[in-house]
Amino acid sequence: MEKDLVEYIAKSLVDDPSGVVVNVIEGEKSTILELRVSPGDIGKVIGKHGRIAKAIRTILSASSSKDGKRVVLEILD
Repeated sequence: MEKDLVEYIAKSLVDDPSGVVVNVIEGEKSTILELRVSPGDIGKVIGKHGRIAKAIRTILSASSSKDGKRVVLEILD
């Protein structure tokens, strides 16, 4: 569910939605989501001073808190 959420938000923000890729790495107590976007769209996902990235992480933590797992978002170049 978190993967779909991040993918939806990222595709809404960028100019090239086909360049959005989300990889999921499952652990025992945490899940890592790796977000890749086209090189020209990286700034749109991070935002000024990282505000958009922080907002996405806040939404993720609220979404995953009911499952009791921790979700970490990594934005890769």
